[in-house]
Amino acid sequence: MSAETPITPERISRTEALIRPHIRRTPVLPVDMVDFGRAAFPVRLKLECLQHSGSFKARGAFSNLLQRDIPKAGVVAASGGNHGAAVAYAAMRLGVPATIFVPSVSPKAKTDRIRGYGAELVIAGDRYADALAASEAHVARTGALSVHAFEQVETLLGQGTLGLEIEQDLPDIDTLLVAVGGGGLIGGVAAWLAGRIRIVAVEPEGSPTLHNAFAAGEPVDAPTEGVAADSLAPKRVGSLMFPIAQSYIERSILVSDDDIVASQKALWDAVRVVAEPGGAAAFGAMLSGKYQPAPGERVAVLVCGANTTAVQF
Repeated sequence: MSAETPITPERISRTEALIRPHIRRTPVLPVDMVDFGRAAFPVRLKLECLQHSGSFKARGAFSNLLQRDIPKAGVVAASGGNHGAAVAYAAMRLGVPATIFVPSVSPKAKTDRIRGYGAELVIAGDRYADALAASEAHVARTGALSVHAFEQVETLLGQGTLGLEIEQDLPDIDTLLVAVGGGGLIGGVAAWLAGRIRIVAVEPEGSPTLHNAFAAGEPVDAPTEGVAADSLAPKRVGSLMFPIAQSYIERSILVSDDDIVASQKALWDAVRVVAEPGGAAAFGAMLSGKYQPAPGERVAVLVCGANTTAVQF
């Protein structure tokens, strides 16, 4: 990785100190695969699904709002839902106006959160790319500050704080499984860990953004389909994260929609953890056997989002 990258451990550490008063330190849950009907094997789940706004995205949102100059027009974000909810939450906490653009595929659980945090919600098009284009037009018209879900230095620095936290909580792990959409989360985490822990990407078969980028040697357009399309299906991974991925991510594993849904159900049935499809994708690689750990390998899985109404009360 180029030494010129702005996503450095030093900057991540400073960002962590800045946003720490505004974010939760999320818990680690030790489980055994025997609890899920598989061969006995210990795994640690990092429950970032319990973060403010329901996903890891709160880290990047606060990083942006606390490190960038915010105009009177406030902030604007395009999102499948989680990033928008996080920006809306951070804006509410910091007293900043927010306008959030989402595609029609965004689940009600996420759009309700955005509205509940007091942001203006705009539904624009059917996919994330449509919402992004609409948000860019809004920025040009109003002068609001754009907070990108993954193609923004401050976003990656914020998500990188999760890597710092995981290493503090789990200093002995060998491998970390992380779901990928645009790559802001795995890029930030990998920039912090810098090869000290094996990082394996997990992606839906219907939206293999990083998988296709690895094959092409650069970010390229990928399909945007599948059960996790609201959170893991931008057109392509970010150009900021890709050099980091090339340096520090071992490989990408593809999981099916059935794997993801089975993971959601298993997490709820066995340990009463609620995860949305994107949040359950990484565990789907373990549950399906598509990631096969070596004997004695110490594995952690990031459960990164819980904005779903799949569990009804």
